[in-house]
Amino acid sequence: MGAGAAEVGALRRADRRRHSGDAEVGARTDQRRGGLAALVRRGGAHARGTIGGVKPDESRRVFDGKQISVDVERWGDTEREIVRHRGAVAIVAVDTDGYLALVRQPREPARKRLLELPAGTREPDEEAFETAKRELEEEAGLVGGDWRLAATFFSTPGFCDELVHVYIAEGVERTQRAPEDDEEIELVRVPVAELESCLVGIEDAKTLAGLLLYLRER
Repeated sequence: MGAGAAEVGALRRADRRRHSGDAEVGARTDQRRGGLAALVRRGGAHARGTIGGVKPDESRRVFDGKQISVDVERWGDTEREIVRHRGAVAIVAVDTDGYLALVRQPREPARKRLLELPAGTREPDEEAFETAKRELEEEAGLVGGDWRLAATFFSTPGFCDELVHVYIAEGVERTQRAPEDDEEIELVRVPVAELESCLVGIEDAKTLAGLLLYLRER
């Protein structure tokens, strides 16, 4: 056997030993991960209530308001304050002239005026789609068009059960706006071609989600 062949053979043997060692390390790592996962599951089941973490052990209502209510729930040894909300909608609306409708309005908790998608809270027993059509007409003065549901998500699941439905409405037409008496809303029309450039100034989560979903589909 030449020197070159001997060198190749040595490299192959070393490579087999290395892969064998890698397999053993991988098996030990998987075993540790499995044990850790089982430990996490056992600890979670003890700390998070009696029915697999789905329902609390106890719940009591501590506040009832116009828009929200608050429950205090006990999960094992832990208490959580849960904000109850009827749910909301947001609409990515593009009119027949190729303009996207945004609204700018004061948001007291944020202490500033935010640029957002037309949006609103569902009335009791109101379907999300009906809320979306109503809010779009009231806030942006837009009706008709072709609608589709883009996404449904929890806005702040760490403490609130608000579920947001985001719709995309294309080919909508302008009509008379009818905002509620206590709403101070400015309509902002953005050419769809300039949509990406306006994302930088958006500070509202549902608006970012809706616009990014729309851009992904284009």
